[in-house]
Amino acid sequence: MGDMLVSIIPDMKRRTVDSFVEKAKALDNKLQEKLVKPLSLVTVGREDGNAVVTSREDISRMPLKLLRKEDSLCMDFGDHHVGYVTLKLNSAGSPQDAPAYLRLKFAEIPGEILDDSSTYHGWISKGWIQEEFLHIDVLPCELKLPRRYAFRYLEVLAVDTSAKFQVVVEDASLTAVSAVSLDEAEPLKNLPEDLQRIDRASLKTLQDCMQHVFEDGPKRDRRLWIGDLRLQAKANYATFRNMDLVKRCMYLFAGLTRDDGKIGACLFTEPVMQVDDTFLFDYSLFFISILYDYYQETKDIDIVKELWPAAYRQIELALLDMEDGVPKTENPMMAFIDWKDGLDRQAAAHAVWIYCLRQAQSLGALAGDNQAEDHIKTLLSDALKKAVDHFWDEEQGFFLSGESRQISWSSQAWMVLADVFDKDKSRELMLRLLAEKPEMGVSTPYAYHHVIEALLHVGEKEKALDLMRTYWGGMIQLGADTFWEAFDPEDPNASPYGSSQVNSFCHAWSCTPAWLLREYF
Repeated sequence: MGDMLVSIIPDMKRRTVDSFVEKAKALDNKLQEKLVKPLSLVTVGREDGNAVVTSREDISRMPLKLLRKEDSLCMDFGDHHVGYVTLKLNSAGSPQDAPAYLRLKFAEIPGEILDDSSTYHGWISKGWIQEEFLHIDVLPCELKLPRRYAFRYLEVLAVDTSAKFQVVVEDASLTAVSAVSLDEAEPLKNLPEDLQRIDRASLKTLQDCMQHVFEDGPKRDRRLWIGDLRLQAKANYATFRNMDLVKRCMYLFAGLTRDDGKIGACLFTEPVMQVDDTFLFDYSLFFISILYDYYQETKDIDIVKELWPAAYRQIELALLDMEDGVPKTENPMMAFIDWKDGLDRQAAAHAVWIYCLRQAQSLGALAGDNQAEDHIKTLLSDALKKAVDHFWDEEQGFFLSGESRQISWSSQAWMVLADVFDKDKSRELMLRLLAEKPEMGVSTPYAYHHVIEALLHVGEKEKALDLMRTYWGGMIQLGADTFWEAFDPEDPNASPYGSSQVNSFCHAWSCTPAWLLREYF
């Protein structure tokens, strides 16, 4: 009988997993398409060290521009878009006696037009740089590029022609794609102009990341990452309200797990659906948070009961990454938290543990799993005690992380969001953080979001708004149409990858002002 159970249980699990994937496939809707034409021809240069558009001409009044060897033109499509490009090319002068050799460069921000890809030496693949070299044997032609691009600017450079003919770009168009239209989200009109601009860029960021799944970035990585999904879903609830896309992504994560049931940090959907080999303590736990938030918005008790076993499994597996009741520290990237160099993640990871245990306790009650609910209640009580005994330093007035006893912004923000202390003491902590400004700060909109959310959590709306204006407003001042993966106001060219050429300038985790402004203001 025992052997029979061993053989039946994996088969039951496989059937459940396959069912989740099939349900996800059924929720995959056709993307909305919009034809977009370039609005102007521009020149990009540098002013005060920043790449900017230095001149602009209305493309509808421009005569055809002949591209000889090393000539170029740069088209501005008016806004950030994601989609597929078609070019109508012709020749002028004598008959074409050689292939036209072209370079196409797609740019989310003006600086990418000036970047030289040959100088890239970062640690992730330069294949993410949106640049194509093409040989066109016969002109005229209609060139339909098969790859999807994320961009606002498109530069066409004639690397070489011959002395006898020139290339003519007669027409260019973009079929922009997204799961949603901006018309589906009501813009904010009763806020100051700068906040309206932040909101608009947030909406555009979210829209362009909403494809067949919630992508982290349409330029790079073009994948479903669970940390991004948690924030995207919350912004989506306040704006586009595409519930099917959230539901599809939850089913994919629940259906595509490691053999032991651990939910991955990200998923691939092409060429086949599969979980990546990256597993993070905080990201796996965030499946609980996503399911909890979805229920708060929809009151869909059926999906809670359906996905509760997958959510509870993350708690069981997280315990394997803990020692003496706190997250292990052997692997400095056991949890993500932020890209900040030198960040010790232990305290923040412990706070995420508490944050998700609170939500799991509610889900367990909803699912009618009394045994799991009692277990989680015990774990939560122990985790709260450990947060104070192991991490809190009363003399310094901060939570300290790791063997180095590091004070970081992320540790304080997450402990506040986890409600380790009451609101008054949490508020004192956040005010002390802003006053003393510990050196270990934050480096991404993802981490800035949690600092701002922590301030809002304790009622410090004006200080949260000041940070939002400084940080997201800083990107707007640099010409952002969508918000970036990483931004350091002191060094706008900073990159976690060794070069900003592979940075994503439309990145999902930076879309949250659209939610925060609606939720709190």
